[in-house]
Amino acid sequence: MLGAYIYSPTKYPHPSNHFIHFTFLKPRAMTIYIKNMVCIRCKMVVKAELANMGLHFTRVDLGQADITGDISIAQHDQIKADLLKSGLELIDDIKSVLIEKIKKVIIELVHYSEEPLPVNLSVYLSQQLHHNYTYMANIFSERQGHSIEKFLIEHKIERVKELLIYNELNLTEIAFKMHYSSLAHLSSQFKKVTGHTASHYKHLKVQQRAMLEEI
Repeated sequence: MLGAYIYSPTKYPHPSNHFIHFTFLKPRAMTIYIKNMVCIRCKMVVKAELANMGLHFTRVDLGQADITGDISIAQHDQIKADLLKSGLELIDDIKSVLIEKIKKVIIELVHYSEEPLPVNLSVYLSQQLHHNYTYMANIFSERQGHSIEKFLIEHKIERVKELLIYNELNLTEIAFKMHYSSLAHLSSQFKKVTGHTASHYKHLKVQQRAMLEEI
């Protein structure tokens, strides 16, 4: 149901006059939070699952979906089971929800934004999520086994890998695009995370692609 109204007769001074007052109420809405949503394909999967169940949604974004109306326990369990088949997980506890929100902010920054951060990541996360950064950092480390900073670095390196394979930018241009302070900084971080230099990694991937094309 998209809306509701209340019937309320109101008498005017003359007893023969009645006014019927309709008060429009906004439909109930709720947000569900989903783990492992990191790409456009994930959003498509969630939209399809909700539509298949006949649930109305106003927005599906990385890590969450806004649904109109209430969800029964049976529907909740079905969503959870269906999403699990696609490697996605419905989140119920508050701390896990916060962790997914932190991940969402970082993923959007690294993979879907070209703008450099105007402030430090700690300040930005606090502004976006309205929590003290130390509190968020402690929960993240406790549940994930590594820091927020490490999560950021790993995603930056994954993005660098993509850009290397696309072969549209050289390493200096990639360092600038990814807002590294210098090419040396990017090269050092890449080697530390992957165990390879950026140029060696690119050469390996080109070789692998050539071998696949020969099959």
